[in-house]
Amino acid sequence: MFANYLIGLREGIEAALVVSILIAYLVKTERRSAILPVWIGVGLAIALSLAFGAALTFTSSTMSFQAQEAFGGFMSIIAVCFVTWMIFWMKRTARNIKGELHGRLDSAFGIGPVAIAVVAFIAVAREGLETSLFIWAAVQSTGSGTAPVLGATLGLATAVLLGWLFYRGALKINLAKFFTITGAALVVVAAGVLAYAVHDLQEAGILPGLDNTAFDATGAIPPSSWYGTLIKGIFNLSAAPSWLELIVWVAYLIPVMYLFFRKPRSKPDAPVAQAPVTTTATSA
Repeated sequence: MFANYLIGLREGIEAALVVSILIAYLVKTERRSAILPVWIGVGLAIALSLAFGAALTFTSSTMSFQAQEAFGGFMSIIAVCFVTWMIFWMKRTARNIKGELHGRLDSAFGIGPVAIAVVAFIAVAREGLETSLFIWAAVQSTGSGTAPVLGATLGLATAVLLGWLFYRGALKINLAKFFTITGAALVVVAAGVLAYAVHDLQEAGILPGLDNTAFDATGAIPPSSWYGTLIKGIFNLSAAPSWLELIVWVAYLIPVMYLFFRKPRSKPDAPVAQAPVTTTATSA
């Protein structure tokens, strides 16, 4: 539940920020007539995201067990690739996203309401499709039941509330720190999803080593206990992983976390040109 709450919160905050930036800019520039097309674009993006999630669920439910495991494994790998790209993209462009959205909205306003709706649709649909795919993959890795879906729903609801507070100016937080903390947490979640993707592919017979267990901590950390559920929700790693699952989990987590926190290299300052030194000879 924790992992899915985090996914819903992080992705929902990004979408809510996009919508609040668009609406606030239209109000500030006295273009209130364009607010309706923005909401139409947002609504279409949400509908597409829900339809995509439903399609993933329906498609996997109609397959055989082996096909389900293979489908879930490959889709989970795709989800991890998308969320990893999203984490680094947001880290790189968060400071410029406001100006970029304003520029796109100015261009669309000159074309017409359909173009404005398209700008809002594309901005939100990107976040929505990533959210649907990653939540679906995370639900597969944490097991069935209502808790994962409830966690994701609560995360999205919290994001909507925070987005409204941002727009009203009632809440101000350091977004750079927020995205850094949640980004690091999502790297841990993504590592677990990737490890479970390996488990799915092992159960499908595509990858070997399903019975080659690295360790078994189910005795010390029962999966049904509250602390077992908490640890599973935080680290998203099985209490009895195969060696391949564990290797993939570590091989993803350590380098991605290092790259995420690595400070960009500062460009060396250009050397300052110095005027040539001239000497004047004096004769006795």
